[in-house]
Amino acid sequence: MIYEAIQRQLDAGEVVIIDGGTGTELERRGVAMNPEAWCGAATVNNQDVLEAIHVDYIKAGAQVLTANTYASSRLMLKPAGLEDNFYELNRTAIEVANRAREGGGAANVAIAGSISHMVPMIPGDSQVDRSRNPSTDEMEHAFGELASLHKTEGADLIIMEMMFHPERMPLALKAATDSGLPVWAGLSARRGDDGSVLSFTQEADIPFAEIVEIAAGFDIAAIGVMHTPSNITGDAIDITSLHCDKPLMAYPDSGYFAMPEWRFENIIPPAELCRFANDWKAKGVQILGGCCGLSPKHISALSQMA
Repeated sequence: MIYEAIQRQLDAGEVVIIDGGTGTELERRGVAMNPEAWCGAATVNNQDVLEAIHVDYIKAGAQVLTANTYASSRLMLKPAGLEDNFYELNRTAIEVANRAREGGGAANVAIAGSISHMVPMIPGDSQVDRSRNPSTDEMEHAFGELASLHKTEGADLIIMEMMFHPERMPLALKAATDSGLPVWAGLSARRGDDGSVLSFTQEADIPFAEIVEIAAGFDIAAIGVMHTPSNITGDAIDITSLHCDKPLMAYPDSGYFAMPEWRFENIIPPAELCRFANDWKAKGVQILGGCCGLSPKHISALSQMA
C-alpha cells in the first residue's frame, strides 16, 4: 500500500514532503471562491485547473497530495445551497487527485482527504458567524460522512486541518479515526498578547498545549502545526513534542484570510521558508509542506533542501 511506504520513511527518520495550499492556489489561478463555502464549491467546474495544481505539486516533489475537501462538508455546503452536491463535489475531488497521480507518473504519491471543522463565517471577515453555529449532531454527522467518503473513494490517509477549537476537535477527530484510515492531525496556533502560543481560536485564549493534548488522546499517526505563521510554528512544535510522541509535521501559511478570499500579502519567499524549515527539522519535524498562500515554488524549495 502507498501509505505503508510513507510510514516506512517516517520510521526510518526520513523527511516526507507534502503539497502546499490547494484552495488558495485555485484562487491564485483565477478560480472564483464561493461566499459561503470558499473553495469547497470549486471542484466540479474547475477540474482541469485543480488537476494542474496537483500535477505541479508532484513535479515540485510532493509525496502527499491533499484533495480539495477542506471546505466541502455539509456544514459549509448547506449554507451555500449546495448540500445536494456533497457526493459529487467530494468524489470528484478524490478522482481529480487520482488523475493527477496517474497523469504525473507518480504512483507512489499518497492522496490525503482533508477534513476541517470549518463552520459558517462572517462574509468579508475571518471570524465564525456564531449565529449559524451547527449543532453537535450536525457536526458529528458531517464529519462522519466525509471521513467515510474518503475511505470508500480510496484516499490513503486523512489530514485533519486547522484543528483548534476544543469543542469541535473531538467530534472531527473521532470521525476520522473511526474510519480506519491513518490520520494526521494538523493544529493551528496564534501568538497571545503576552507572547504565549495559543490555539488559533479567537473566542478565548486557550493554551496551545490544551489542543495538542486533545489530539494526542486519539489514535493518530502524526501530529503537527499548520495554517500558522512560520515565526510561530517552531514554538508550537516545541509544545507539541512535549505532549505527543507521534511523527511531527509543519506546514505554515502566509498571508491572511477574509472570507471568501485569501489575501496574498507579504508571502514568505521560498528561501526564507527553507531557513525556518531547517530549524523545524532540527526539532524533529519529518513532514514538511505548505498551507494557504504557499505554492509549488515553495514545495520545490522544501523538496530540494530536505
